[in-house]
Amino acid sequence: MTSSRLGALGAAFIAFSSPAFAHVSFENGQTAPDSTYKATLRIPHGCEGKPTLKVRVRIPEGIVAVKPMPKAGWKLETAKGAYVRAYQVHGEAVSEGVTDIVWSGSLDDGHYDEFVFQARFTDTYQHGATVYFPVVQECEGAVEEWSQVPAAGEDPHSLKSPAPGVRIVAAANAAPAQKSGALNLEQPWSRATPGGAKVGGGYLRITNTGTAPDRLIGGSFALAGKVEVHEMRLEGDVMRMKPVEGGLEIRPGTTVELKPGGFHLMFVDLKEPLKEGQTVKGTLQFEKAGAVEVDYAVRGIGASAPAEHKH
Repeated sequence: MTSSRLGALGAAFIAFSSPAFAHVSFENGQTAPDSTYKATLRIPHGCEGKPTLKVRVRIPEGIVAVKPMPKAGWKLETAKGAYVRAYQVHGEAVSEGVTDIVWSGSLDDGHYDEFVFQARFTDTYQHGATVYFPVVQECEGAVEEWSQVPAAGEDPHSLKSPAPGVRIVAAANAAPAQKSGALNLEQPWSRATPGGAKVGGGYLRITNTGTAPDRLIGGSFALAGKVEVHEMRLEGDVMRMKPVEGGLEIRPGTTVELKPGGFHLMFVDLKEPLKEGQTVKGTLQFEKAGAVEVDYAVRGIGASAPAEHKH
């Protein structure tokens, strides 16, 4: 059976007095270039008063690492296929993946709901582009195809059945990429911390373009007493955090991403809370490249705040 690439979806809050809210849409209609995006597709109503039985999403070419979220009371199916070309994701070539997502269940015409998946926008799409995800909404004896793409300069809301889109925007508070020898360092950032917090987290992407491995062994942070390299790991059914003994290896030709829930930097003994919008100076200490100065952009408090980590 040939898989058609059906698009991103979710449930939309409906205000019947405003046609703009009657369309299938994403809760957050923008993301940064070459980033992971949480897609929350909003379904505001059924088809001509009839209950929604299926929501189908087509994944456009250049969107990879798709992971749909199961939904209580709904059957989840995916179709996989080969991409037109291979894409680099965290230093590894990815040539196939999820091309379609289908949720099957029942949603009354008078109700609203959301459908969620995660996906990686590759460097195929750059700042200013809008990526459209065709969605098919199947109901009892009726079908709504949200697949129309606006022409240049055309208002998507002027279309009868516009495909929900995601606009690529510049990463918020993103520090410019920098190079130190064979290492490329991209977008160092941290999360804001609540008052009284004594630890914070540091994240970035490190690519080794050389022929020899290096190791990230620590660093400094202007608002912390010390910096350690840590790893989150599932032990049994508990997620725990511990230091990475000997430092984090950056192998030749690979990219390592330090992010919440995985490898990351731990800022210990914070002198003051980290506030959204700040830029805090620090260094990264590598075994071979030595000390590299970086600026951490502080973003909003997230669900994976350091205070929630279990040592």
